[in-house]
Amino acid sequence: MEVRVGGKSYTKIKDTAKRYDEGKEKPVIISKTSEIQRKKLEHLMKNIHKPVNIPNRPKEWKPPNPKEFVHNVMGSSAGAGSGEFHVYRAIRKRTIQREEYLDNQKKKDKEVVGFEERVAENKAKEEAKTAKKRNKRQRRKAKLKKLKLEGKLKKTENNDSESDNRNSESESVNEEEKSNNISDSEKG
Repeated sequence: MEVRVGGKSYTKIKDTAKRYDEGKEKPVIISKTSEIQRKKLEHLMKNIHKPVNIPNRPKEWKPPNPKEFVHNVMGSSAGAGSGEFHVYRAIRKRTIQREEYLDNQKKKDKEVVGFEERVAENKAKEEAKTAKKRNKRQRRKAKLKKLKLEGKLKKTENNDSESDNRNSESESVNEEEKSNNISDSEKG
């Protein structure tokens, strides 16, 4: 068996006992399909700047449109010749294929619509869930902000009252010290 890779042909031989003339180039013996693929890759890598033709995916098979009018078809009933029966059978086969194709297309379309509906439904659920969490997060943040402001006000009020208490205490201590100092000076 000969395999062509990039313009060169390689023989795929499992029996390596064949002899070749000394004047001719000895063909490369390929025993595995992986070697064929390796040879193809080597050929492609020789000239990496050459564009490689990657074929497009084959189009989906579509049955031919039905004929407008079929002449002289007697069907599978009695009185029909063998030729007419084959014509009838071929037409019937094409009709069945076309009906199966249309059924499959309808099924695919239904699946696509169902999938899109499920995606939209899931998206709406996720959006509602996210909105709920966002609202909860914002309420919590506003509450913390409010508590911080109230806490600062309380702290400043407490600090003011504490500083007032401290000032009054320090004033009373200072007055007592002064009075003690005066009394000590009078004694001395």
